[in-house]
Amino acid sequence: MAETIVFSIIDKLKPLVNEEAKLLRGVHGEVADIKYELESIQSFLKDANARAAAEEDMSEGVKTWVKQLTEVAFRIDVAIDQYLLQVAQHGPHRHGFTGFVHKTTHSLKTLIPRHKIASEIQEIKASVQKIKARSERYGFQSTGQGSSSAARNVRWQDPRMASLFLEDVDVVGIESPKDELIGWLIKGHSYRTVVSVVGMGGLGKTTLAKKVYDHHMMKENFDCHAWISVSQSYNMMDLVRSMVKQFCEARKEFPPEGIDLADKTSLISKAREYLQEKRYVVVFDDVWEIDFWGEIEHALPDNAKGPRILITTRKLDVANFCKKSSHVKVHNLQPLLPNKAWELFCKRAFQFELGGHCPPMLEKSSHEILEKCEGLLLAIVAIGGLLSTKDKTLSEWQKLHDSLGFELGINPHLAGFSKILSLSFEDLPYNLKSCFLYLGMYPEDYSISCVRLIRQWIAEGFVKAKEGKTFEEVAQEYLTELIHRSLVQVSKVNFDGKVRQCRLHDLFREIVLQKMKDLSFCHVLSKQESNFEGLTRRMSVDGVSYSVLKGFEDAHIHSLLLFNLDELPKSFTSNFFVDFKLLKIMDFEDAPLDCIPEDVGCLFHLRYLSFRNTEVKMLPKSIGKLQNLETLDLKQSLVYDIPVEINKLRKLRHFIAYHRNYQITFSLAQEKGVKIPKGVGSLMDLQKLYHVELNHEGVDFVKELGQLSQLRKLGVKNLSKETMSSLCISIERMSHLQSLDITSISEDEIIDLQTISSPPQCLQRIYLKACLEKLPGWIPRLQNLARLRIFWSRLNEDPLKGLQNLPNLLELDISQQAYRGEQLHFRTGGFPKLRKLTLRYLDELNSLIIEEGALPLLENLEFGPSPKLKEVPFGIHHLRNLKRLRFYDMSKEFEDSLNYEVGPCYWIVEHIPAIFLSYKVGTQHGSYDTRRVRSKHLERSRTQIINQNDDHNTNDSSDIGASIEKG
Repeated sequence: MAETIVFSIIDKLKPLVNEEAKLLRGVHGEVADIKYELESIQSFLKDANARAAAEEDMSEGVKTWVKQLTEVAFRIDVAIDQYLLQVAQHGPHRHGFTGFVHKTTHSLKTLIPRHKIASEIQEIKASVQKIKARSERYGFQSTGQGSSSAARNVRWQDPRMASLFLEDVDVVGIESPKDELIGWLIKGHSYRTVVSVVGMGGLGKTTLAKKVYDHHMMKENFDCHAWISVSQSYNMMDLVRSMVKQFCEARKEFPPEGIDLADKTSLISKAREYLQEKRYVVVFDDVWEIDFWGEIEHALPDNAKGPRILITTRKLDVANFCKKSSHVKVHNLQPLLPNKAWELFCKRAFQFELGGHCPPMLEKSSHEILEKCEGLLLAIVAIGGLLSTKDKTLSEWQKLHDSLGFELGINPHLAGFSKILSLSFEDLPYNLKSCFLYLGMYPEDYSISCVRLIRQWIAEGFVKAKEGKTFEEVAQEYLTELIHRSLVQVSKVNFDGKVRQCRLHDLFREIVLQKMKDLSFCHVLSKQESNFEGLTRRMSVDGVSYSVLKGFEDAHIHSLLLFNLDELPKSFTSNFFVDFKLLKIMDFEDAPLDCIPEDVGCLFHLRYLSFRNTEVKMLPKSIGKLQNLETLDLKQSLVYDIPVEINKLRKLRHFIAYHRNYQITFSLAQEKGVKIPKGVGSLMDLQKLYHVELNHEGVDFVKELGQLSQLRKLGVKNLSKETMSSLCISIERMSHLQSLDITSISEDEIIDLQTISSPPQCLQRIYLKACLEKLPGWIPRLQNLARLRIFWSRLNEDPLKGLQNLPNLLELDISQQAYRGEQLHFRTGGFPKLRKLTLRYLDELNSLIIEEGALPLLENLEFGPSPKLKEVPFGIHHLRNLKRLRFYDMSKEFEDSLNYEVGPCYWIVEHIPAIFLSYKVGTQHGSYDTRRVRSKHLERSRTQIINQNDDHNTNDSSDIGASIEKG
């Protein structure tokens, strides 16, 4: 695991050696030597990790060696940060005679820090050389492969063996997926089909596949069958030989002659010849390599006999790769349902006593332990088995619950399961290991905003540049890979299918916490563990009291995340930035904070700064000194006036600053942006800027926005007739723009956006809150548009005709008097991909026509109030894919027509699973009384739906916000 640290340090040294030698005058050669020494140590580290994996544990000598390497890497990291900070504090170089004088003065001022780092570098270099010599003394043999074949073979002796031999009585909750897989295997077309079971380690993929494989219908429907365990290391020729021999054994035949000595081509030919006239089924269990199918497929002929291949894997990409040459069906294995998980837990924990039933006094503790398993079959089996050996007392149960993370690392009952989870981590490339470990900094059960996480990864330096892509796009690829490897769980999906929030499985988090500790990657300061000793560059603070927090000072911390704090007094924050001068990431989100000390400007290394959802009212002028700042998040803070010094932040990429008042009814006044001074055009790296007020700096400021050519997301407030034309010109220059939010200065201000002749073709989301009178003609030409929301637009013509052919439109919202006509007409074939439609507060509407064949994929429809519409639109009957229908503030007559028993219009909507009638109560945003139409009596349940997590720079037209991309 230590190679993760060494790789990161080498990455940090590269620019210093290659591009910034002038910063390290006098010690440049020494730094280069350290870099080269560390590179030569990498292969030894890989072998040390391989041996640890094979032997289940490191020897004490290797542990000491890795610990020393971690410490010296820490020293290098800190030394570089401290030196660069000291150099930066003496100011930039200047030109001419003034520059010569300044340069001379600068050299004198930096003489002491250069002498200091020279001494430190000399000591570090000597330490690295000793560590290298010590590794050679231990006799490590570098294979250049990262692990030896012997290590790989030993690795797989134990962890999954139990999965193959679980008795039927010990397995519950897999009946439905087992039946589905059997159906896929024995039925269907005659061409070759690959069935993949995908899921995280411990979910029970092998157990499920084995139960399917052993089912009598497999033998009855196939001529021959084979089970092949693949794992992380395999020899393809050995797998093919084993497969053919199992096929022959199933038919009580001798293997083809010469199979043991055949070369690769001959072996594949023999396999194909044997299978050419047979209906065969083969299971490849635990496939890790994406290109596995590319190697094995040639030995598996598509013989039109209905051959089937079943693959289990942790990686979705493995399943997808098979699509290149075969029909593929993918089963994403889900965790056990709570009732099935409880049944299995009781079977294992009380299998030899109490009749397999949990005694009442242990039920609460048992459920708490079970919750940590989150439906992982093998976790329940392992933990239940461990508890079966314990005394059936509350103290024993509680002890295991409180120390489960520790037990995963040492208890032999849990060693196999722990190993199964750890293997997924060990299989990651080093940069993804760092990204994955970073998730452990968030509290248990925390749903992590993906954009927040991605920006922090970038600030940490985990994300490597890739030609033609932004850092954010590369980081998104990293996250997608972690999800596809079944390491990260998706907890919320955006309207367009993109992952909005993610989380770690509780037991995986326990593994991560232990690895973070072993690597000195991060320390979690919490109520359970409020003391800290040792080395770390990252600190996560979760729910500790101020008395604990104020005693913690460490100038070496470069990332600090705060969660669940009750107080954060000025006495602490006033000295905070002085004590933490090496910070790169400072996340105060949701912290009880109301002011920012002037000293914030001393944080030269700071790249990520968040005051989201705090009471902070003002930014100090020293904010302009943060020359490395990439993200400044002021969302839901009280900051309004931004100091002119903000324009010095030339590396700023994300500036999010607005406040939404949820205590008032939805209106233009509900959301407030920030006032930014002229000069914003100098922030050339900006990708996200929202919301900015346009009524303070006039036309010149709006023209400056056109210089922000890298913008992906723009939100502007208080647009007027005077600034309208300049904004249209600026928007045309933003060729990368994906999201645009425009709000006018008042509901009566008529805004003409027709002058945009060449809109950015990347636009995916548009939100218009302004009086338009006519839909801009360029909107129907946007082939990538996925979401369109228009409010207060007062359109006189039906906008649907122009929008119906947009090929990728997924969500449409026309609300708040956006349309003043009497009829909306959805025509056959229109809106082919639309999933959500919202029509709210359209007072003049009295007819809604939906032709058969329109809106074929619509799943969610929200409608009302429209007082002139007296009955349920007949066309809703055609929306056969509709899953959720909600009417707002409709008349009593309209409600009665939906009565389950006697309503004349109920037949129109009876095919829809969820139908709601909602009525506004009070003035607070999002407060509704909601009734569900699904029984003889309307079920009434009061709901307060206030979408404070709607992080987009728009409001819903409804008072219940839609789930949209966080940012």
